[in-house]
Amino acid sequence: MDVLLSYLLSVQTLLLVFIIVLLKSSIKFVPQNRAYVIERFGKYQSTKEAGLNFILPFIDRVAADRSLKEKAVDVPEQSAITKDNISLSVDGVLYFRVLDPYKATYGIDDYVFAVTQLAQTTMRSELGKMELDKTFEERDILNTNIVAAINEASGPWGIQVLRYEIKDIVPPLSVMEAMEAQMKAERVKRAQILESEGDRQAAINRAEGEKASVVLAAEADKSEAVLRAEGEAKAIVAVAAAQAEALRQVGEAAATEEGQKAIQLDLATKAIEAKEAIAKESSVVLLPDSGTDIAGVVAQATTIINSLNRAKYDVAKR
Repeated sequence: MDVLLSYLLSVQTLLLVFIIVLLKSSIKFVPQNRAYVIERFGKYQSTKEAGLNFILPFIDRVAADRSLKEKAVDVPEQSAITKDNISLSVDGVLYFRVLDPYKATYGIDDYVFAVTQLAQTTMRSELGKMELDKTFEERDILNTNIVAAINEASGPWGIQVLRYEIKDIVPPLSVMEAMEAQMKAERVKRAQILESEGDRQAAINRAEGEKASVVLAAEADKSEAVLRAEGEAKAIVAVAAAQAEALRQVGEAAATEEGQKAIQLDLATKAIEAKEAIAKESSVVLLPDSGTDIAGVVAQATTIINSLNRAKYDVAKR
């Protein structure tokens, strides 16, 4: 009886172990962004995606475990010849991911190696279509063309190339020296052009400044002449007005009896002064025959003065 119980316990233990192993073999937990390719009797059966999945133990097996994440693969340095027959050393980085795990498993043996080799050959082909200067100027266009060519060829492999980046483009040493000399010549040329443009602009500025100064000086002279002429005209008008006023006052005074007497006295005084001056300058002095001659001279002078005053008064009134 004890032997039978021991046997039954052993059988139950074996069954329990078998069930546990069977469950473990049939349950598959697929991680996120991964896919399991399942084969049944060596033939493709299904693709299990992330999550809890079941397979038939001892019949189904995981043939391939494919990552669906984006991968970065270094493209080794290689030689390429441009359109103008310049040899270059080029390397880059390729970014791609698996879109179809079935094609990546059964369409190609090693899709990483295949896509890397395809990137190298495509890069050589695209560089052969461009000249050396364009390879540096149009690197983005070159990367885009390489990605488009690789995606077209890698479609049966279930691979999608996202982008390709060229890291370094290294021309031969002689070409680099020639490029450096060319760049130096270009810099010298630009410096000379900028210097000549600066001299030209400076000359223009100086000429414009001189022109402006001449114009300003002419304007100043013109303004000064106008102001001077206006001042002289006003001075002439003021002098004429003063003279007219003086003549008017003299005329008004001469029209009175007291004014006539004052004029006669002034003329007599001037006549006497004139005689004195003549006596000082000459040793011979002519005296009038009678004492009335002085009065006659004064009377004549008075008549002349009155005539001149009337003439000036008439002119002033006009």
